[in-house]
Amino acid sequence: MKLTKKHLKPVREQVEDQVGDQVWYQVWDQVRDQVYWQVKNQVRNQVWYQVWDQVEDQVMDQLYYEIN
Repeated sequence: MKLTKKHLKPVREQVEDQVGDQVWYQVWDQVRDQVYWQVKNQVRNQVWYQVWDQVEDQVMDQLYYEIN
C-alpha cells in the first residue's frame, strides 16, 4: 500500500490538531466548570431563600400564635 499525502498528514497539521484539541478541552473544561458553579450557586441560593422564607413564615406564625 502506497502512502499518499492523504494518508500522512503533515507533522505541522498533526501538531496543530493536537494542540488545538488540548486547548479546546482545557477551555471547555474551565467554561463548563464556571457555568456549572454559577448555575449551581444560583439555584442553591434561590432554593435556599425560598425554603428560608417558608420556614421563617411558619416560625413567625407559630411565635405569633404563641404570644397571642
